[in-house]
Amino acid sequence: MQAIILAAGMGKRLKELTAHNTKCMIKVGGVTLIERMLRQIEKFGFSRIVIVEGYEGKKLKDFIATLGIKTPIKYINNPIYNKTNNIYSLSLAASELVSDDSVLFESDLIFEDSVIETLLADPEPNLALVDKYENWMDGTCLILGQNDEIKDFVPGSEFCFANKDKYYKTVNIYKFSKEFCQNEYLPFLTAYRKALGDNEYYEQVLKVITMLDNASIKAKRLDIQSWYEIDDKQDLDIASSIFSKDKKAHLMQIRYGGYWRYPKLLDFSYLVNPYFPPQRLIDEIKANFENLLINYPSGEHINALLASKNFDIKEQNIVVGNGASELIKSVLSYLKSKKLGVIKPSFEEYANRALGILEFHPHTSDFSYSASDIISFFDNKKISALVLINPDNPSGNYLKKQEVLKLVKWSKDKQIRLIYDESFADFSDEVDNSLIKQDLIEQNPHIIIIKSISKSYGIPGARLGIAVSSDDELMRFLKADIAIWNINSFAEFYMQIAEKYKSDYEKALSLFRTERERFFSALNKIKNIKVFSSQANYFMCELFGISSKELTDILIEKHNILIKDLSAKFNNNRHFIRIAIKNTRDNDKVLNALICELEKC
Repeated sequence: MQAIILAAGMGKRLKELTAHNTKCMIKVGGVTLIERMLRQIEKFGFSRIVIVEGYEGKKLKDFIATLGIKTPIKYINNPIYNKTNNIYSLSLAASELVSDDSVLFESDLIFEDSVIETLLADPEPNLALVDKYENWMDGTCLILGQNDEIKDFVPGSEFCFANKDKYYKTVNIYKFSKEFCQNEYLPFLTAYRKALGDNEYYEQVLKVITMLDNASIKAKRLDIQSWYEIDDKQDLDIASSIFSKDKKAHLMQIRYGGYWRYPKLLDFSYLVNPYFPPQRLIDEIKANFENLLINYPSGEHINALLASKNFDIKEQNIVVGNGASELIKSVLSYLKSKKLGVIKPSFEEYANRALGILEFHPHTSDFSYSASDIISFFDNKKISALVLINPDNPSGNYLKKQEVLKLVKWSKDKQIRLIYDESFADFSDEVDNSLIKQDLIEQNPHIIIIKSISKSYGIPGARLGIAVSSDDELMRFLKADIAIWNINSFAEFYMQIAEKYKSDYEKALSLFRTERERFFSALNKIKNIKVFSSQANYFMCELFGISSKELTDILIEKHNILIKDLSAKFNNNRHFIRIAIKNTRDNDKVLNALICELEKC
């Protein structure tokens, strides 16, 4: 079995990265694509390697000569790489294809060893390696039959999004027998080139062959194996995180989202509602997609009006933000607080935006605290504002409404601003715990209430948050501070229809609370982990015998599960993680992974 690598292209979409090097010379994790591929090929004992080179071919050959590859390498030059497509490069290797069975590789791929193992282990002589289509993929797709026969090749120009669930993407790795190349593939390839020229693609020839009765090439489906095709800088960035050896979890988390580009990833780091929105709400947005896409959203006044309807608050007392984070920035900008009281550990955005902070660290082993604890600590301190996140993040500590109202009264008596963040409050067991009440805020103009709609309503992609206050000067500032179109039409439309789905929301919260109790009980049965009680949609856990960084790295590398490493929040020898609470199916996957890693199964 020989390996044939097509490496003649210019890789123009990578811009300056390929200005003086062929595409396979770009690096992922400090290693070029071609070096990684060649060492993988050598590991599996291929008899020889044939490389079709073109653009910057001499540099490529000179570099490969330094690698010490022992497998024989033959080079074939494509002198008109800038005028042709891959059908011509492959035709140049025609005599090689009929000399031995071959595995054909595109040189812009990165993949784990198991991808080659999967292909070589299958006894079928002619295979197209495929994976289930995901939104990040581009290029030729396939439609498969029940027995992995290829029903159709679908080029990018014929791609139909309505049929995407039926599609498989070619990985651009193929296994061909020499008999198939001699008797079928090359004759068709020659005829196709003669009819349509050399600016075509070799996959189109395979499409013609699959239209014949008893076509001799089948598909081989990948399952959980990792691979990526690198066409532009975004692809390079994604691949660098997927194939990082020791920084994968870190590289994933500093992306702050966009995880649809990692379709096999289970995200237990970011926090949403697993049971809302319902499918009918999603379908309603889909039905209006075109209008929402091509039309401007409304300005601040209309969005505040929509929010006021949903939360039963006067329009002048509420402002809508592009997520709670936009409003936090704006509120702290207005307050210019040099002494902001914060509770640690907690969500860092408030402290990061303040000019100065005063920290309260609970002395309890589980980081719990009461209203009395907060009052006792800050009572004789000079602070201009106090932040209370309830339930707190990441501890999950929760103060009941009566406790919070003690802080409302105390802060009012002390002339201290109270910034009350109830982004996770809807998940608590206490009924009617919100401070977003018209009479309450009017009686307490020193309160500023922040709420992330994204988290509790499960729509982080819409980027919605609200701030509520009866302080007229503050609200005028916030409304003037945000951009005129700070939220998009999809977020506005969600607020327009949200009230219709209130009963669905209550049902979702009920389902969530039941699952939280079950998940908590199951986590507590695992060795070497202590789970802290939580009224939010996450659990903070303490680890024993393993560091938080080590477990986070293991879960992403071995199980494709992303959790939150909390080591940056603690300056002691204890190790903590935060695990989001999802639906039963996904929670069970985390449970199994934790059992495996913490009990050394």
